[in-house]
Amino acid sequence: QVQLVESGGGLVQPGGSLRLSCVASGSSFRMYTMAWYRQSPGKQRELVAAIGSGGTTNYADSVKGRFTISRDNAKNTVALQMNSLEPEDTAVYYCKAAWLRNYWGQGTQVTVSS
Repeated sequence: QVQLVESGGGLVQPGGSLRLSCVASGSSFRMYTMAWYRQSPGKQRELVAAIGSGGTTNYADSVKGRFTISRDNAKNTVALQMNSLEPEDTAVYYCKAAWLRNYWGQGTQVTVSS
């Protein structure tokens, strides 16, 4: 069983930045593909960014060039640096760990508004 705890969400003005973090329990963190998803009201949950066990990354087209995903296997942590935030980025952001099965965090709210 893996527990994921996200932090770093909040209210930010358009053009601002936030850094989300997700800490995972357990000893097999390096084996997991880690990802960030988001969901806004009335919409399906969508992939934002993912990073594989070997460090390969992929991003949704809507965040390319603005968001950066990274992982620290020594600290069981995955982070999402979000720059140039737009109102359309407003959503609940979820951390996901995938290996033998999927695990989800509880989510953290990101609101981009002036």
